[in-house]
Amino acid sequence: MKVLFVSQEINPYLKDSQMGYIGRHLPQGIQERGREIRTFMPRFGHINERRNQLHEVIRLSGMNLIIDETDHPLILKVASIQSARMQIYFIDNDDYFQRKFMFRDKNNKFYKDNDERAVFFSRGVIETVKKLGWAPDIIHCHGWMSSLVPLYIKRAYRDNPLFTDTKVITSFYDDEFEEALNKDTANKIKLDGITNKDLRHFKKPSYVSLMKAAVDFSDGMILGSENVNAELLEYINETDKPLLPIQTNDRLVDAYNIFYDKIHSLQAAATE
Repeated sequence: MKVLFVSQEINPYLKDSQMGYIGRHLPQGIQERGREIRTFMPRFGHINERRNQLHEVIRLSGMNLIIDETDHPLILKVASIQSARMQIYFIDNDDYFQRKFMFRDKNNKFYKDNDERAVFFSRGVIETVKKLGWAPDIIHCHGWMSSLVPLYIKRAYRDNPLFTDTKVITSFYDDEFEEALNKDTANKIKLDGITNKDLRHFKKPSYVSLMKAAVDFSDGMILGSENVNAELLEYINETDKPLLPIQTNDRLVDAYNIFYDKIHSLQAAATE
């Protein structure tokens, strides 16, 4: 089985968090159980490249992603966690990620282009995987920055042979933000294959909008932390899709590994 991890946070590159802990230890544990893995995260500007020995992968860089009719060059960097025998790929772009903060400026003001940053990250991961020619059986998304991956895989990239049989799992955390996203978010997300119905949650774009769309286009879901948004949790519980409850860290890898087998065995995506 090939498992692609798309993570908003991974220790030790960002401050400690439960999402960062899972982003660091889950891929290693899954790899040690015989799976083939790839792991991606955003190259936030406060990640120290020299200390963490990031370097650009020239052969995978150079693509341009068009968002809101503007070209944005994709830069792909990589670093290794030697003790885990694991590589981390970083999606980078000068416009979106050369900042010293993750989602808010020094005055704690939410970046106006956070919607575009999520679009760029999600599409950048998929386009890089395409360039690698690597067909994941499972894509596991962590954090709202990765929340558009399920929609893109199930709609915009559904006819690409690399992703035809790919199942998508989304983990839900306490990473909520209260601000509204840009009113044109739906237009920025849209690609060929994505209908207005697919974007129904984005009439009032928000954190909950992003995550409800992820629910719609995921094959399975996992609760990654205890304090998931109440409205979102209710929406998750209304579906009949497989749901793995929150796990203790000592049980996490084995429970997720079993869940991957369960989702991989599904005959058809629930969104069809």
